[in-house]
Amino acid sequence: MKVKNIFFYYIGLSLLLVSFSCTDLTETVYDQIVTENYYNTKDDIIRAVFRPFEHGFWSIGNRQTLQEQPSDQIGTWARDGWWVDGQVWQRMHYHAWTIDDSFVRGEWDACFPGIMQANSVLDDFKTLDPDMFGLTQAEFDALEAQAKMIRAWYYIRLLDAYRNVPLAVSKDPSLNSSGQVSPQETFDFIETSLKEALEALPVKEGTGGNKNFQGQWNKAGAAALLVRLYLNAEKWIGQEKYNECAEYAQNIIDGDYGFYALGSTWDEVFDWDNETSDEIIFGFPGTYGRSHWHYDGDTYRWAVPVNAHFYFGSRQQGGHNVKYAAQPSLDIEGNPYTFELGMPVHKFKKYPEDYRLKLYKNLGNSTREGMFLYGYLEYEEGGETKRVISPVLDYELYLRDQVGVFHALPPGEIPENKISDMKNGDHNSGWHFVKYPFYGDDDAGKLEADYAEIRLAEMYYSLAECKFRLGDVDGAGRLLNEVRKRNYPEEYHNDYLYSPDGNTELTEAELLDEWGREFFAEGRRRMDLIRFGKFTTGAWWDKQPDADDHWEILPLHRDILNTNPTYRQNPGYEDITR
Repeated sequence: MKVKNIFFYYIGLSLLLVSFSCTDLTETVYDQIVTENYYNTKDDIIRAVFRPFEHGFWSIGNRQTLQEQPSDQIGTWARDGWWVDGQVWQRMHYHAWTIDDSFVRGEWDACFPGIMQANSVLDDFKTLDPDMFGLTQAEFDALEAQAKMIRAWYYIRLLDAYRNVPLAVSKDPSLNSSGQVSPQETFDFIETSLKEALEALPVKEGTGGNKNFQGQWNKAGAAALLVRLYLNAEKWIGQEKYNECAEYAQNIIDGDYGFYALGSTWDEVFDWDNETSDEIIFGFPGTYGRSHWHYDGDTYRWAVPVNAHFYFGSRQQGGHNVKYAAQPSLDIEGNPYTFELGMPVHKFKKYPEDYRLKLYKNLGNSTREGMFLYGYLEYEEGGETKRVISPVLDYELYLRDQVGVFHALPPGEIPENKISDMKNGDHNSGWHFVKYPFYGDDDAGKLEADYAEIRLAEMYYSLAECKFRLGDVDGAGRLLNEVRKRNYPEEYHNDYLYSPDGNTELTEAELLDEWGREFFAEGRRRMDLIRFGKFTTGAWWDKQPDADDHWEILPLHRDILNTNPTYRQNPGYEDITR
């Protein structure tokens, strides 16, 4: 296992204060919750500050579910009786959830505990004297800014999911809102918090990635969250903030907050040594021997076939499930669908030389190629070539860009059951994807990738969208091309790049498609569809437009409404008797 900083394990080594002073801290395992008598040493302060970060890393699975399941790119359909689960995934896909569906409270339950952990630290900081712990005021302020940053990160997610949420700023209930506040008040609180933190946080120093400072916020991270906030402001508070968004995105790209650079390949930012990538602005540190939540549960471990560990050569790392796959581009008979949205494989194939379209394959020595799994997945065992099989009925998997009941049918044959929908699928149905590599058991890089929460490519795409919406289509195209050109061989750039660098026209539909390609399965698709006005009005595989737009925000779960008589149900959803 490579040596890397885990902020909640080797927390003493990851003090962001190095930009203000040299601090040598010993390794300390963090496994405690903050208490009134907790603060005795400098290490105690550091551990308390970063407690909400560990919770935040864990919580990305909830966001993945919310952002991807109701959207147009990936899905969870029934597979030979698997993943029926009371039709909850179907209700998510069809936009038919209710106030009793547990997933609608997922972001609420994921974010508010982290917010209260941060609030507890911020309240405690008001009573502490930094001199007593050997901290300068600048160091103390920087640690306080870390807590403000993670709290703002949580609130951005809540604003996106529910719009109308309570504002909790302290562990003292009398200082918090008694009920929900307006989206504008939450937006203003986030904006102020981020700007205050930006002033106190350091600039990234040097090149070669965040290294031991992975998992800590800096000025670029604060600016990047402002970019997210402003890019979505028109939907969240009814006010365009594209100029503000463009200003902060441009500052990051220009290096005002430290050196950042796009990776030379599409997968550098997801690879096992990505703490050395200058594309990552903020990432949660992961490692084989400790936490790696993006390799667990509701994220990428469940985006491949159950028996994929035979293909990966990763049998000692645990098995997989098969929750997520790409929604189909082809019907049962192999004919292309004609939806404007969805069909992600088809959207990638628009540029057929895309390096990401290669079959995912481990090449040895912690290297890989390709992003998708499709066709037969063959591997060698005991001198014999074998194929990955289904976990039920023992048929050899042939992964198709289709959803249906194919079972052992050879490629190209059409099943008797001509239905392709959320209720009719099998373990062959849909291409799978490997964004973060699953290296083999003998590779040093297995499960070592950090989770890239914010990367420089997002700043390029956000700035491009701002320029596009403000009428500078050529400027938008140039920015997107800076990222896109690494995805295709140079001899295809003239055909594939957007005008004026190439011959491809950048339209609004193409811009949304390009967001989907670059950030495929990165837990943001719902937010992007909403911003483009397509989440409730668009149609994709087995999904028709909604009757109205109230589905753009989630309801408050029945149990949440019952906890506070002042909570108001979001418009369009069932309320409870009070």
